[in-house]
Amino acid sequence: MNSLVQASQAAGSSVGLDVDRITINGGIPLRGRIEVKGAKNLVTKAMVASLLGENVSVLRNVPNISDVRVVRSLLEIHGVDVTEGENPNELRLDPTNVESAHMEEIDAHAGFSRIPILFCGPLLHRLGAAFIPDLGGCRIGDRPIDFHLDALRKFGAVVEKLPQGIRLSAPNGLHGTTVHLPYPSVGATEQVLLTAVRAKGTTELKGAAIEPEIMDLIAVLQKMGAIISYEPNRVILIEGVDKLEGYDHTAIGDRNEAASWASAALATDGDVFVGGAKQQDMMTFLNIFRKAGGGFDITDDGIRFYRKEELKPVVIETDVHPGFMTDWQQPLIVALTQATGESIVHETVYENRFGFTDALNTMGANIVVHPNGLSGTPRRVPRRNLEQAAVINGPTPLHGADIEVPDLRGGFSHLIAALTAEGKSTVSNVGIISRGYENFIVKLQQLGADFVLETK
Repeated sequence: MNSLVQASQAAGSSVGLDVDRITINGGIPLRGRIEVKGAKNLVTKAMVASLLGENVSVLRNVPNISDVRVVRSLLEIHGVDVTEGENPNELRLDPTNVESAHMEEIDAHAGFSRIPILFCGPLLHRLGAAFIPDLGGCRIGDRPIDFHLDALRKFGAVVEKLPQGIRLSAPNGLHGTTVHLPYPSVGATEQVLLTAVRAKGTTELKGAAIEPEIMDLIAVLQKMGAIISYEPNRVILIEGVDKLEGYDHTAIGDRNEAASWASAALATDGDVFVGGAKQQDMMTFLNIFRKAGGGFDITDDGIRFYRKEELKPVVIETDVHPGFMTDWQQPLIVALTQATGESIVHETVYENRFGFTDALNTMGANIVVHPNGLSGTPRRVPRRNLEQAAVINGPTPLHGADIEVPDLRGGFSHLIAALTAEGKSTVSNVGIISRGYENFIVKLQQLGADFVLETK
């Protein structure tokens, strides 16, 4: 066993952040059991929500990923006392001594994370001011923050653009308002929720995102004392309250990570049990997985994923929940390179999410990206101006190559491709993957992958 993997298992720490390259001997089916913990897209937001409480919050099922560490450091420089809980994967967050942080500190600790934008509402309530540095994130699209800033202005925030970033203030406090999102943005929905719960009066949010992670964030806020109701047609009503308490909450499992390991099982002709995966959060994915030739067995504690028959082509249209998540298409495309026939993926959420396919083509795949999408094909999801389409013709045997991770989901897709390919592949810049995949190196070991690591 790799010594770095052994050290991680002994210490219970996350391996991946300090790894620069991984060399994989592919062509070995992944077999075994791994566990997924709390959803990255909920845990980090629940940590931010702790700023709104007047006493300690306890968050359970927290994954040991770099995004959690970034949010933890941002909370700590704002005076939140973050400590390990009594149980594994548990954090205690004490916001009693929240204070302003220097711009330089925020910028230094934020790195490439976009999470600082969600600190704005809670900090405006607690301190009357907030600062946003230049925002990073994965190179998958523009991800403008206009939705966030427009919503905050509606609440009464004053936005001032500075050379180092954006400063916000609330000289007259924040008040309830009506926000109509032109697109069901997850981040903008989270922004409105985190701001509205303590604003004076009632806020009506139209066009809201309704992902499971959003619903779990609403559950967190309700535990804290918020009054939030969900109505039909993506409308959420939030009645502001004067104060909120801490929460005690167990985060829902990470359906994105579960789908990624499922795709790895499908691509490598493996058999992987993903502990913590939940059917109700993955129903759209499971339908496509089955259509593509995959099999799955659902139990109370997880889902077993495997290849049931010869892989078949499918047509996918990504969409906001309850549609097929954009984060699911990248790992699944690797498996579709092994399907007999032509698969089509219409990407309608981000405008630049097929860059990772260049590496797959280098490895022998036949993927053609249409930068302006495909017209004339039957559609259920309305066409968007920014969309792209990828046409995958298979099966195409993949061979080893030297490739570089471009972003979080694309990076995991490159790992799957290297695991599927015959021969040796070297994947560099793999530290990005630790943003959303806890102990992915250890999990590869548990599933029987053959690899060698190179640290920075």
